[in-house]
Amino acid sequence: MKRRNFISKTTVAGVGVTFFGAYACKEAKKEEGKTAEVEEATPAAPFFELSLAQWSIHRMIRENGVDPYTFAEKAKNWGFKGLEYVSQLYNPELSDADYSEEAMAAFVEKSNAEAQKHGMKNVLIMIDGQGNLAVNDEAERNETVEKHKKWVDAAAAMGCHAIRVNLNGSNVPEEWIENSVDGLTKLATYAKDKNINILVENHGGLSSNGELHAQVMEKVNMENVGTLPDFGNFCMTRKPDSWECEVSYDKYKGVKELMPYAKAVSAKSNVFDADGNEENIDYVKMLQMVKDNGYTGFVGVEYEGNVLSEEEGIIATRDLLIKAAQKVV
Repeated sequence: MKRRNFISKTTVAGVGVTFFGAYACKEAKKEEGKTAEVEEATPAAPFFELSLAQWSIHRMIRENGVDPYTFAEKAKNWGFKGLEYVSQLYNPELSDADYSEEAMAAFVEKSNAEAQKHGMKNVLIMIDGQGNLAVNDEAERNETVEKHKKWVDAAAAMGCHAIRVNLNGSNVPEEWIENSVDGLTKLATYAKDKNINILVENHGGLSSNGELHAQVMEKVNMENVGTLPDFGNFCMTRKPDSWECEVSYDKYKGVKELMPYAKAVSAKSNVFDADGNEENIDYVKMLQMVKDNGYTGFVGVEYEGNVLSEEEGIIATRDLLIKAAQKVV
């Protein structure tokens, strides 16, 4: 179905001012022989800050050859303040070097230089492909913890507050909880002295079961361990040889269960209607839960659709967050 493109050229070109007063305008009004200026009300700024998840431009990087180190410049031009890096988008640069100390130092140096150049805030790094933190084999869990330590160090050197990890491993709930607690506790103990939070996203498998995920948080019970609720990642199992979801967890129930432990939030988006709303996610309902839990940090835009281009989808998601925030009480 063809959808009307609701993003105006003005919005795209003037993204930097959209939420800093672009809605305010003045008009002259004659009243009783006098000219008075009437200023339209400017919508209140959202109760959160806007960051951009680098995954939103993964096709630009992987398919179109865009340099991942232009991330800060692009995010700045699109009106964001914070940067959420994705580790796998710096491969094969890092993987070919086996994530050596020299390669990681170069990644940190270049990323910091770009963030500083464009006045951006490094928020967090999303870590993928570094092993499974919830497997039954303790030796493998320990190896995974060791692989994540270099990313903790990188995040600290970049001024981030957190890294996002995945809890892949056993599919047996009791085993998964026990393994997750062990892996997270070991990694968070190392990260504590670095002032880095270890955040778990609902990212498939049992991590997308909000109730079990919350149990892990309760059992770990460390100040620098928390969640990164994603509005859309609640598929627990997929059909064999397919990306089609077979078993899903209720997204609203899941976000409600994860928000009490949240230290970051991901606003997933895929498809928009003609009015600019996400077709499958009620953003007002989601943001109400975010606000009800007292969260005022960064909310990261993560566009994953393929109807709009990545740039259009990023802007559409950003504008939807701003619009939806006005309806939250």
